[in-house]
Amino acid sequence: MDTLKKVVTNQYFPAGAVLTAVLLFWVVAMLGGLSLLNNNQPPLTTLTWMLFVYAAAVLTPLAGLLAAVDLVRRWRRNRAAASATANPDGVPAGAGDVSQQGQPRNGQSQSSQPAPAKPQRPGRQEAA
Repeated sequence: MDTLKKVVTNQYFPAGAVLTAVLLFWVVAMLGGLSLLNNNQPPLTTLTWMLFVYAAAVLTPLAGLLAAVDLVRRWRRNRAAASATANPDGVPAGAGDVSQQGQPRNGQSQSSQPAPAKPQRPGRQEAA
């Protein structure tokens, strides 16, 4: 139960679920999901089914694209946050070392102050 709760509360879950549903829809469509149109159905049922399939065929690629973009954006943001946490100064490893003459490398002063924090947009929470 805890595993299910972790999966559902994961930040990747909504976009992953949408992308999975889009892929499942298209796989079913490729494997004969339009077979309802071959049967003798009342015209209203056929029309409703055709409108549903048309709307799904138009909207699912858009939803899949937005979900994929969201997944990539979240992944890049988390990767950048992890690298910033591993190196809080934002300076590559060894770049802030003092050279043999006692002068700091890369123009860094020895008493450098940390950069001011970026203001967060209202309504957004950063991943912990």
